[in-house]
Amino acid sequence: MLFLLFLSFWVSMFTGMLVVRRARGHAKRYGDAMPQRFHVGDVPRLGGLAVFVGLLVAWGAAIALFFVENYGNLGVPASLVCGWTLAVLPALVGGIAEDLTQRLSVRYRLTLTGLSGLFAIWLVGASVPRLGIPLVDMLLFSAPWLGMVLALIAIMGLPHAFNIIDGYNGLSGMVALIVSLALIYVSLQVGDRQLAGMLICLTGATAGFLIWNYPRGMLFAGDGGAYLWGVVIALGSVVLVQRHNMVSPWFPMLLLIYPVWETFFSIYRKLTRGVSPGVADALHFHQLIYRRIVHGVFHDDESRRVLMRNNRTSPYLWAFTLLTVVPAVLFWRNTAVLMGFTALFVVTYVAAYMMIIRFKVPRWLRR
Repeated sequence: MLFLLFLSFWVSMFTGMLVVRRARGHAKRYGDAMPQRFHVGDVPRLGGLAVFVGLLVAWGAAIALFFVENYGNLGVPASLVCGWTLAVLPALVGGIAEDLTQRLSVRYRLTLTGLSGLFAIWLVGASVPRLGIPLVDMLLFSAPWLGMVLALIAIMGLPHAFNIIDGYNGLSGMVALIVSLALIYVSLQVGDRQLAGMLICLTGATAGFLIWNYPRGMLFAGDGGAYLWGVVIALGSVVLVQRHNMVSPWFPMLLLIYPVWETFFSIYRKLTRGVSPGVADALHFHQLIYRRIVHGVFHDDESRRVLMRNNRTSPYLWAFTLLTVVPAVLFWRNTAVLMGFTALFVVTYVAAYMMIIRFKVPRWLRR
């Protein structure tokens, strides 16, 4: 598996270098007035392309390993790789189209991520067979199509959740890396080397992208990168729970509760203000940390000053993510404990958000 990890890393890093050198022109389309913009200058937003190339090459190598006698248990069948690749493509194409044009509406992007979910159900057989709640599980058992609907919602929604938290150098990429590692760990614990192999390719490709993204901010993931991470991680989570009864369905929920709850809270926040959930704003949790916790950096060069302040924001959210990932990995079998930690995160998130909004942040948290 280390071979797949290093192959995806190097291919993604090399592709990222080419994008950084050749694709600066398209970044001029991203206007200075955009509410999500927290950088100076034109930075390519095609990091998702670099991640996908690294991922695809490594998946191809995994197919080759499947036919090698001494390495067959490290490989992945072509049917599985083709199914996952076709499931990823609609969302990825939609994300990259938005990165290049800035004109693809939310409706079309939702349709494309929904198409990815349908492909995952059709080609991979993705379904959520249980939720760890007896009455609901009985309903899912009697009506299997409901499990397919839940899988569709997960695969359709998580890409947009990753897109919402994609605001600062290293933020969404590191969250994807941490979550992928947790899924790989549990996959290996239950003996699912094929699923672990698929996800370790994503881990290496993401790490290769992060070389250019953090801390230098030379390449952004864009919508394409966020959608790619969302589809692959959602599909990996669904398949893990579907294949192995010992894995609690609340394990991936707790792993991903930060981007998921950020999405739900953002929708609620906008609706209460009479604003469409599809309208971008600058009131997400990570943006408040940037503005009210991370203090200004003194530097003569404006772009350098913004970059340094940008880089100081992400570690707060990495730590926030680890607060959910660590208990998820420790208690991946125990549904009751995982549900308790999920509820605790929701309460903590809301309390922290209100504290920041009301300027009541403890002095030791400010930088």
